[in-house]
Amino acid sequence: MWELFVIFFKLGIFTIGGGIAMVPILRKKMVEELKWFGDDEMVDIIAICQGLPGVLAVNMATFVGYKKKKLPGAFVATLGVIIPSFVIILVIARFLSEFEENVYIQGALGGLKAAAAALVLLAVWQVGRTAVIDWFSAVCATGAFVLIVFCKISVVYVIILFLAIGVAKEFLFPGRPAIDPDAMTKAKVPGGSKNKEKGGDEK
Repeated sequence: MWELFVIFFKLGIFTIGGGIAMVPILRKKMVEELKWFGDDEMVDIIAICQGLPGVLAVNMATFVGYKKKKLPGAFVATLGVIIPSFVIILVIARFLSEFEENVYIQGALGGLKAAAAALVLLAVWQVGRTAVIDWFSAVCATGAFVLIVFCKISVVYVIILFLAIGVAKEFLFPGRPAIDPDAMTKAKVPGGSKNKEKGGDEK
Protein backbone atom coordinates (compact mmCIF):
# COMPACT_ATOMS: atom_id res chain seq x y z
CA MET A 1 0.00 0.00 0.00
CA TRP A 2 2.80 2.38 0.90
CA GLU A 3 4.61 1.49 -2.32
CA LEU A 4 1.49 2.31 -4.35
CA PHE A 5 1.16 5.66 -2.63
CA VAL A 6 4.83 6.60 -3.10
CA ILE A 7 4.90 5.56 -6.78
CA PHE A 8 1.87 7.62 -7.74
CA PHE A 9 2.86 10.51 -5.47
CA LYS A 10 6.16 10.76 -7.39
CA LEU A 11 4.31 10.49 -10.69
CA GLY A 12 1.97 13.27 -9.57
CA ILE A 13 4.95 15.51 -8.80
CA PHE A 14 7.07 14.91 -11.89
CA THR A 15 4.48 14.31 -14.61
CA ILE A 16 4.23 17.54 -16.59
CA GLY A 17 1.95 17.85 -19.60
CA GLY A 18 -1.07 15.76 -18.65
CA GLY A 19 -1.79 12.07 -18.26
CA ILE A 20 -0.24 11.03 -21.58
CA ALA A 21 3.12 12.34 -20.41
CA MET A 22 2.83 9.93 -17.46
CA VAL A 23 2.77 6.86 -19.73
CA PRO A 24 6.55 6.45 -20.36
CA ILE A 25 7.37 6.89 -16.67
CA LEU A 26 4.56 4.60 -15.54
CA ARG A 27 5.50 1.94 -18.10
CA LYS A 28 9.16 1.99 -17.01
CA LYS A 29 8.14 1.54 -13.38
CA MET A 30 5.30 -0.98 -13.78
CA VAL A 31 6.64 -3.07 -16.69
CA GLU A 32 10.43 -2.89 -16.59
CA GLU A 33 11.24 -2.40 -12.90
CA LEU A 34 8.41 -3.91 -10.83
CA LYS A 35 7.20 -6.44 -13.46
CA TRP A 36 3.59 -5.86 -12.38
CA PHE A 37 2.29 -5.89 -15.96
CA GLY A 38 3.42 -6.91 -19.42
CA ASP A 39 3.52 -4.51 -22.37
CA ASP A 40 0.21 -5.83 -23.73
CA GLU A 41 -1.50 -5.40 -20.35
CA MET A 42 -0.09 -1.88 -20.08
CA VAL A 43 -1.54 -0.92 -23.46
CA ASP A 44 -4.91 -2.35 -22.39
CA ILE A 45 -4.82 -0.28 -19.20
CA ILE A 46 -4.01 2.88 -21.17
CA ALA A 47 -6.80 2.19 -23.66
CA ILE A 48 -9.38 1.58 -20.93
CA CYS A 49 -8.38 4.60 -18.85
CA GLN A 50 -8.20 6.89 -21.90
CA GLY A 51 -11.61 5.74 -23.11
CA LEU A 52 -13.36 6.42 -19.79
CA PRO A 53 -14.53 9.81 -18.47
CA GLY A 54 -12.11 11.69 -16.26
CA VAL A 55 -8.41 12.52 -16.16
CA LEU A 56 -6.11 9.81 -17.54
CA ALA A 57 -3.60 10.08 -14.68
CA VAL A 58 -6.30 9.64 -12.03
CA ASN A 59 -7.99 6.82 -13.95
CA MET A 60 -4.72 4.95 -14.29
CA ALA A 61 -3.87 5.38 -10.62
CA THR A 62 -7.30 4.08 -9.62
CA PHE A 63 -7.11 1.15 -12.05
CA VAL A 64 -3.60 0.04 -11.07
CA GLY A 65 -4.34 0.47 -7.36
CA TYR A 66 -7.44 -1.67 -7.66
CA LYS A 67 -5.60 -4.37 -9.63
CA LYS A 68 -2.97 -4.63 -6.90
CA LYS A 69 -4.91 -4.10 -3.65
CA LYS A 70 -8.60 -3.81 -4.56
CA LEU A 71 -10.55 -0.80 -3.17
CA PRO A 72 -7.98 0.25 -0.52
CA GLY A 73 -5.25 0.20 -3.19
CA ALA A 74 -7.39 2.23 -5.59
CA PHE A 75 -8.01 4.85 -2.90
CA VAL A 76 -4.35 5.08 -1.86
CA ALA A 77 -2.98 5.28 -5.42
CA THR A 78 -5.56 7.90 -6.43
CA LEU A 79 -4.83 9.96 -3.33
CA GLY A 80 -1.11 9.78 -4.05
CA VAL A 81 -1.43 11.05 -7.63
CA ILE A 82 -3.78 13.97 -6.85
CA ILE A 83 -2.10 15.39 -3.72
CA PRO A 84 0.91 17.00 -5.52
CA SER A 85 -1.19 18.76 -8.18
CA PHE A 86 -3.75 19.81 -5.55
CA VAL A 87 -1.10 21.49 -3.39
CA ILE A 88 0.76 23.04 -6.35
CA ILE A 89 -2.44 24.48 -7.84
CA LEU A 90 -3.31 26.06 -4.49
CA VAL A 91 0.12 27.72 -4.36
CA ILE A 92 -0.10 28.92 -7.96
CA ALA A 93 -3.60 30.31 -7.43
CA ARG A 94 -2.33 32.20 -4.38
CA PHE A 95 0.63 33.78 -6.20
CA LEU A 96 -0.66 33.79 -9.78
CA SER A 97 -0.18 37.50 -10.39
CA GLU A 98 3.46 37.32 -9.27
CA PHE A 99 4.11 34.27 -11.44
CA GLU A 100 2.73 36.02 -14.52
CA GLU A 101 5.20 38.87 -14.17
CA ASN A 102 8.25 36.79 -13.22
CA VAL A 103 10.52 36.22 -16.24
CA TYR A 104 12.30 33.32 -14.52
CA ILE A 105 9.04 31.51 -13.85
CA GLN A 106 7.96 32.05 -17.46
CA GLY A 107 11.29 30.71 -18.69
CA ALA A 108 10.95 27.63 -16.49
CA LEU A 109 7.43 27.01 -17.80
CA GLY A 110 8.73 27.23 -21.38
CA GLY A 111 11.31 24.54 -20.63
CA LEU A 112 8.68 22.35 -18.96
CA LYS A 113 6.41 22.61 -22.01
CA ALA A 114 9.22 21.41 -24.26
CA ALA A 115 9.98 18.49 -21.92
CA ALA A 116 6.28 17.60 -21.79
CA ALA A 117 6.11 17.49 -25.59
CA ALA A 118 9.04 15.05 -25.63
CA LEU A 119 7.32 12.83 -23.06
CA VAL A 120 4.13 12.77 -25.12
CA LEU A 121 6.10 11.75 -28.24
CA LEU A 122 7.82 9.01 -26.24
CA ALA A 123 4.42 7.77 -25.04
CA VAL A 124 3.17 7.65 -28.64
CA TRP A 125 6.19 5.57 -29.66
CA GLN A 126 5.98 3.13 -26.74
CA VAL A 127 2.23 2.57 -27.03
CA GLY A 128 2.26 2.51 -30.84
CA ARG A 129 4.87 -0.24 -31.21
CA THR A 130 2.85 -2.48 -28.89
CA ALA A 131 -0.67 -1.62 -30.04
CA VAL A 132 -0.12 -1.39 -33.81
CA ILE A 133 0.76 -5.00 -34.60
CA ASP A 134 -1.18 -5.81 -37.79
CA TRP A 135 -2.97 -4.18 -40.73
CA PHE A 136 -6.23 -3.80 -38.80
CA SER A 137 -4.69 -1.91 -35.88
CA ALA A 138 -2.62 0.21 -38.30
CA VAL A 139 -5.73 1.19 -40.29
CA CYS A 140 -7.63 1.99 -37.07
CA ALA A 141 -4.80 4.13 -35.72
CA THR A 142 -4.42 6.02 -38.99
CA GLY A 143 -8.18 6.46 -39.36
CA ALA A 144 -8.57 7.78 -35.83
CA PHE A 145 -5.74 10.27 -36.37
CA VAL A 146 -7.27 11.55 -39.61
CA LEU A 147 -10.76 11.87 -38.12
CA ILE A 148 -9.53 13.79 -35.07
CA VAL A 149 -6.90 16.03 -36.69
CA PHE A 150 -8.24 16.74 -40.15
CA CYS A 151 -12.00 16.10 -39.86
CA LYS A 152 -12.23 17.75 -36.42
CA ILE A 153 -14.47 14.99 -35.07
CA SER A 154 -14.80 14.78 -31.30
CA VAL A 155 -12.56 12.24 -29.59
CA VAL A 156 -15.65 10.82 -27.86
CA TYR A 157 -17.27 9.88 -31.18
CA VAL A 158 -14.01 8.46 -32.52
CA ILE A 159 -13.62 6.21 -29.47
CA ILE A 160 -17.21 4.97 -29.81
CA LEU A 161 -16.75 4.40 -33.55
CA PHE A 162 -13.61 2.29 -33.25
CA LEU A 163 -15.00 0.46 -30.23
CA ALA A 164 -17.88 -0.64 -32.46
CA ILE A 165 -15.51 -1.47 -35.33
CA GLY A 166 -13.37 -3.63 -33.05
CA VAL A 167 -16.38 -5.55 -31.76
CA ALA A 168 -17.75 -6.01 -35.29
CA LYS A 169 -14.37 -7.25 -36.54
CA GLU A 170 -14.13 -9.90 -33.83
CA PHE A 171 -17.75 -10.93 -34.42
CA LEU A 172 -17.44 -11.25 -38.19
CA PHE A 173 -13.80 -12.34 -38.44
CA PRO A 174 -12.80 -13.91 -35.13
CA GLY A 175 -9.04 -13.95 -34.66
CA ARG A 176 -7.06 -17.15 -34.48
CA PRO A 177 -5.15 -18.15 -31.31
CA ALA A 178 -1.77 -16.44 -31.09
CA ILE A 179 -0.12 -19.77 -30.25
CA ASP A 180 -0.70 -22.99 -32.15
CA PRO A 181 -0.79 -25.87 -29.61
CA ASP A 182 0.44 -28.37 -32.22
CA ALA A 183 3.35 -26.10 -33.11
CA MET A 184 4.26 -25.79 -29.44
CA THR A 185 4.20 -29.58 -29.01
CA LYS A 186 6.47 -30.06 -32.01
CA ALA A 187 8.79 -27.32 -30.80
CA LYS A 188 9.34 -29.14 -27.50
CA VAL A 189 10.66 -32.25 -29.24
CA PRO A 190 13.81 -31.86 -31.39
CA GLY A 191 12.89 -32.72 -34.94
CA GLY A 192 9.15 -32.40 -34.27
CA SER A 193 6.94 -34.80 -36.17
CA LYS A 194 9.92 -36.31 -38.02
CA ASN A 195 11.24 -37.87 -34.81
CA LYS A 196 7.78 -39.18 -34.02
CA GLU A 197 7.52 -40.84 -37.44
CA LYS A 198 11.03 -42.23 -37.09
CA GLY A 199 10.20 -43.69 -33.70
CA GLY A 200 7.08 -45.29 -35.14
CA ASP A 201 9.07 -46.93 -37.93
CA GLU A 202 11.59 -48.31 -35.46
CA LYS A 203 8.84 -49.86 -33.41
